[in-house]
Amino acid sequence: MIHLSPAATSEIERLKFRHQPNILLRLKVKPGGCSGWIYDIAFDEIANPEDKVFEVNNVHLVVDQESIKYIDDLTLDYSEDLMGGAFRFHNPIATNTCSCGNSFSI
Repeated sequence: MIHLSPAATSEIERLKFRHQPNILLRLKVKPGGCSGWIYDIAFDEIANPEDKVFEVNNVHLVVDQESIKYIDDLTLDYSEDLMGGAFRFHNPIATNTCSCGNSFSI
């Protein structure tokens, strides 16, 4: 299961409105970053047959089969500071995260 904070839900809805209301949010984990794995989020128009689709707070999240094992119980948050806004990932199965918050290891 994936969780969205109210701030993340609000920001996703704001961004969706700029693209198209029925677009999907794809969450992917791929090799990279300073800790070994990095999160990648982007809008997508279709879900592949092997994808897992979650509906969280009226947001449709799409995750591929390979990424799903790395994000069990993940919470996606959004926050703003003097440098701007960014999504933050809180992953309870990560054993290490880098200071940027976008890279992790298991």
